[in-house]
Amino acid sequence: MGRRKKIVQECERLMDTPENIRNIAIAAHVDHGKTTLSDNLLAGAGMISEGTAGEQLAMDTKEDEQERGITIDAANVSMTHEYEETNHLINLIDTPGHVDFGGDVTRAMRAVDGALVVVDAVEGAMPQTETVLRQALREGVKPTLFINKVDRLISELQEGEEEMQERLLGVIADVNELIRGMIEEMDDINDDWTVSVEDGTVGFGSALYKWGVSMPSMQRTGMSFADIIELEQNDKRDELHERTPLSDVVLDMVCKHFPNPVDAQPHRVPRIWRGDAESELAEDMRLVNEDGDVVFMVTDISMDPHAGEIATGRVFSGTLEKGQDLFVSGTAGKNRIQSVGLFMGSEREEVERVPAGNIASVTGLRDAIAGSTVSSEEMTPFESIEHISEPVITKSVEAQSMDDLPKLIETLQQVAKEDPTIQIEINEDTGEHLISGQGELHLEVITQRIEKEQGIPVNTGEPIVVYREQPQEESREVEGVSPNRHNKFYISIHPMAQDIVDAIQRGEVSMDMPELERREALQDAGMEKDTSQNVEHIHGTNILIDDTKGIQHLNETMELVIEGLSEALDDGPLAAEPVQGTLLRLHDARLHEDTIHRGPAQVIPAVREAVHHALIDGEIRLLEPIQNVRIDVPSEHMGAASGEIQGRRGRVDDMYQEGGLMVVEGIAPVGEMIGFSSDIRSATEGRASWNTENAGFRVMADNLQREKIMEIRERKGMKLELSEAIEYI
Repeated sequence: MGRRKKIVQECERLMDTPENIRNIAIAAHVDHGKTTLSDNLLAGAGMISEGTAGEQLAMDTKEDEQERGITIDAANVSMTHEYEETNHLINLIDTPGHVDFGGDVTRAMRAVDGALVVVDAVEGAMPQTETVLRQALREGVKPTLFINKVDRLISELQEGEEEMQERLLGVIADVNELIRGMIEEMDDINDDWTVSVEDGTVGFGSALYKWGVSMPSMQRTGMSFADIIELEQNDKRDELHERTPLSDVVLDMVCKHFPNPVDAQPHRVPRIWRGDAESELAEDMRLVNEDGDVVFMVTDISMDPHAGEIATGRVFSGTLEKGQDLFVSGTAGKNRIQSVGLFMGSEREEVERVPAGNIASVTGLRDAIAGSTVSSEEMTPFESIEHISEPVITKSVEAQSMDDLPKLIETLQQVAKEDPTIQIEINEDTGEHLISGQGELHLEVITQRIEKEQGIPVNTGEPIVVYREQPQEESREVEGVSPNRHNKFYISIHPMAQDIVDAIQRGEVSMDMPELERREALQDAGMEKDTSQNVEHIHGTNILIDDTKGIQHLNETMELVIEGLSEALDDGPLAAEPVQGTLLRLHDARLHEDTIHRGPAQVIPAVREAVHHALIDGEIRLLEPIQNVRIDVPSEHMGAASGEIQGRRGRVDDMYQEGGLMVVEGIAPVGEMIGFSSDIRSATEGRASWNTENAGFRVMADNLQREKIMEIRERKGMKLELSEAIEYI
């Protein structure tokens, strides 16, 4: 029997004991060593050879990941590890570190209970470290810390024992500060989730050279920092690895400090599911009952050339088996499971069944998308997975040959299914399709995969930046009249407080919530009590308030009012870009007695007109997406690096020394950052490393507004005259 088969059988045996299961994700800033660390853990579990661990990058299963040297897709693997004479099943997800693929991290966090956060000892906690921590804590996932690349402190920075310990304590303090700041906002986490050396929730080591230590391992092996420095300096890294193998240290930490599903699900389920807490289903999920109704949350969709579409996710209750007919939230009818399996890195191993508390991969769920709730009985679905940043860059894609058009449309629909952070707009009339994503690299990877994996030659347009529109003032009450003059709507708007917008974006406020809960959440975010009681609809980050009193026929017309409002907000009056952060009040309405005279053709244009006029009266402006930029560079190139930010309408906020490098921090518009990577390389002779992170939208400077609006209108084929009422731009 092959080694892999033995591991699969052992995994199957352990699946039924949720107390001995650990579902974990490895998360970090780009290039801090997650995938190299995953290799070590796979080698420790006997799944790949010790010799190639760290170079094989077994979890980077796609060709382009190996070529680029970065993780693009989250990858799953199940392994076993013996801790304190008990064998444990560890389901691990290796997540991407690059900001463009942050959606994969968010989705992975829904499936796990623990996050092993990896930080580079030299670079310390970076912007993306903060983002992955926030993603983990928001999902109720407990963190531990592994400080990687400690060998660099010894060999490159020549640090002694005291200096090294000081630096490591500094990294731990920074991470704990981030954790404390985020936990404060969470009422349901009463335990102290900060990490500490004494507790054993911090490990140190070098994934590349396969050694690692933690306080418990040092006590067990008698190793000290002085020993580590001596062995490292004398090039005895093999001995170091033999005396204190990294995989044992990390996997021990995982087994001891991460919660098992039985401990985790009682506090995780209320955080991610708003169904009836007293129901039998809620009890099944809290108890991880493998005999209960099936509840499976899909966190990832991938394509396998042989098996077809594979849905991977967490089983919260019941047991998944081949042949089951299950409901998929938001779709009609049932889907039949064709096969159930576990992922072993790039290989998927089929098994008979996967009970609650595990991560499973399933074929046959054709209607599922990343974020679907799959269940044996119809149920309230899980909260939608809120992605921290929204698409900021768009590219047009068209098939070079018209014969490939149907296949391209099918592929793009599949892409949208697999990655909800991608938005696809398909125009079947022109054959041009728009893909919107998190950044240039995100879109480049998607288009390359369409060409390579699907064999469809495509032409791609220049990257287009996604803008938003938002009013700056409160408007007067504006009238909208239907084409037949028989229906009138009176609407006013004003900009909404940022705290309320943030609450909507984080998923803390939605129309799916019970009304009382929604009201409280809005009031907590700063909305007045009277206003929060009249919320009629939420569209994107805009809220409609119904302030009308006893208007006949309004109830049956409200659906059309919402449709008109949605159309108006999706295509703002300046450049048909989406409107955000707006509170709309419906004050009054005059409706025709006869249903036929207040149909869609009358109500929708009237509401659309009222909303657009109110937005113009509220001095609506164009917002542009911005990015936080951090550049690490030798001091002699600092001027050139800060010049690159300032030359892009950016602003430098801080400059300071860290180790032997200068750090330049600032913000710049996404539109100006296209082509930044090649420019910064030539400006600093290739000596700079940098990181960008989406930071939302800000109002574009007044002197640039008209020019940019005209440019967008021209690109969209709109007429170039703005309404006379927009004289303020």
